Amino acid sequence: MTEQEKNEILNEQPIEVQNVEQETKIEAAEIKETLKAENQVEEFNWDLIGKKDVGYDPKKRAELEELYNNTFKLVEEGEVVTGTVVAINKREVVVNIGYKSEGVINANEFRYEEIKVGDKVEVFVENMESLDGQLVLSHKKALTLKSWDRVNQAYENDEIVKGYIKCKTKGGMIVDVFGIESFLPGSQIDVKPIRDYDIYVGKTMEFKIVKINHEFKNVVVSHKALIEAELEEQKKHIIAQLEKGQVLEGTVKNITSYGVFIDLGGVDGLIHITDLSWGRVNHPEEIVSLDEKIQVVILDFDDDKKRIALGLKQLTPHPWDSLDPNLKVGDKVKGKVVILQDYGAFIEIAPGVEGLIHVSEMSWSQHLRTAQDFMKIGDEVEAVILTLDREERKMSLGIKQLYPDPWENIEERYKVGSRHMSKVRNFTNFGIFVELEEGVDGLVHISDLSWTKKIKHPAEFTHIGADLEVVVLEIDKENRRLSLGHKQIEENPWDFFETIFTLDSIHEGTVIEMSDKGSIIALPYGVEGFATPKHMIKEDGTPAKLDEKLEFKVIEFNKEAKKIFVSHSRIYEDLRKIEEEEAKAKALGSKKTSKKKSADKIEKTTLGDVTDLAALKAELLEKEKESKKSSKKSKNDSEE
Repeated sequence: MTEQEKNEILNEQPIEVQNVEQETKIEAAEIKETLKAENQVEEFNWDLIGKKDVGYDPKKRAELEELYNNTFKLVEEGEVVTGTVVAINKREVVVNIGYKSEGVINANEFRYEEIKVGDKVEVFVENMESLDGQLVLSHKKALTLKSWDRVNQAYENDEIVKGYIKCKTKGGMIVDVFGIESFLPGSQIDVKPIRDYDIYVGKTMEFKIVKINHEFKNVVVSHKALIEAELEEQKKHIIAQLEKGQVLEGTVKNITSYGVFIDLGGVDGLIHITDLSWGRVNHPEEIVSLDEKIQVVILDFDDDKKRIALGLKQLTPHPWDSLDPNLKVGDKVKGKVVILQDYGAFIEIAPGVEGLIHVSEMSWSQHLRTAQDFMKIGDEVEAVILTLDREERKMSLGIKQLYPDPWENIEERYKVGSRHMSKVRNFTNFGIFVELEEGVDGLVHISDLSWTKKIKHPAEFTHIGADLEVVVLEIDKENRRLSLGHKQIEENPWDFFETIFTLDSIHEGTVIEMSDKGSIIALPYGVEGFATPKHMIKEDGTPAKLDEKLEFKVIEFNKEAKKIFVSHSRIYEDLRKIEEEEAKAKALGSKKTSKKKSADKIEKTTLGDVTDLAALKAELLEKEKESKKSSKKSKNDSEE
């Protein structure tokens, strides 16, 4: 193109290529719809609506449009460019980026910056032309993109960055790094646990970017990473100089139920709970507190010196070494119960000096008990030293030794034949254990409970906790045993029963128990007899029934074994024999004793008619009633 043609083009009125106003668009759309509806025009250049028609051919028009567009700065959406502030008001900031139109940015995006007309600012092109024909820009997004580039660069180059701690959040802090909110975990603030985050809010510190999540636009920073390298050097220096028995100063870093972690200046060591004090420690918090500076001694460490065992109590003398040298067996001491077990209690008589009171040394009683029955943790008790081993640092104590041994003068207080009231403590198949006093127990054998009744189990006779009068039968002081009896309270009635239940005497009885081996018969005066099955057959050939009252003949009396054997069938069998003998005698013509006289020979019970035994009868009947009541009460208590 020649210079003359260029001048001609410049002198002519150019076609203005710009957005048509909204009203013109609406008007053109309405005309277009009307013409289409009427089918008046088939082809029409709608782009000329609202424009001045100059008769340029398409080729000429394209050349002119290209020349026009080249007069503007080339920009693209999503690009960050530098613009100039051309106007400022309370709501908007107008920025010229050299494009066809100027862009408007919300004034809030500059609330942390002081700007004025003519200042250069970086902006992000969001939209080249909005629905309103406006160029849309953002200063905030431009800063964000620039910050992300800076953050990524720092992460890749492992740079140290500065950040402003804005606030605390769950699990850590929010840090402003290059305008991006980053997360600082609580564990990455320092090498030691941080309990108060508030002291860091508002501070500017150095950080290292340790993680970037591009998908969620998350950044994680660490302050701990900056000092770990330095601490590692310190740690190597400290570890190289560690020796067993060395005393160092450290800071309480963490407290657990099993011990305390101590920071020795980049190296951590553990004081086990047993190495905190010579005395009993329930929890380490009783001895130390967080962040406290204390002196510790190195007890042991592994080959790599990664696990270091420390001690605190080892810095003070062992309490056993300072124990009173005059203390000896038999002395009385006072202390506090620190541990309770079923088998005994540990008593602390001085910090770090403990003695064991075994449960057997708590009472003279032989009943099985636990230490909890006598004391509880925290009780102040007095005890007697039973054994003392200073080398092994062991001591056994006793409480019962504070009181006289009840077995020392047992023969004087419980003479053989003396009567005493006792308390039923326990049952066995062979008897009853009773307690006469604390520490004095005795056994009543089942055979010594009653003169007349055959007792299968003590529960038939009495119950636990009942009072029982006893007689001392025998004393075994060496083995601390007493043989007692209950039936000996009364005189032996078998001397009188021998005169009553004579051989072939007949007595009325009640069947109270039946079995394959035989039956138990309740005879007068509370005595029981025994009859085998063949002696329980009645005259009509049927067997006797339970609770049936019949007459029984004594066929055997054993005073030593205290047994009476009786028979019902023997009564009519003997009568039958007599009748048969009389019949034979009559047939032979001999004169023999009549049946009546023979029957009179059978001895009947005449105790009620005997004046000398009247009192005994009443006494036995009364005791029989009491025995039944006691048995019934025992049965009821057992069922309850």
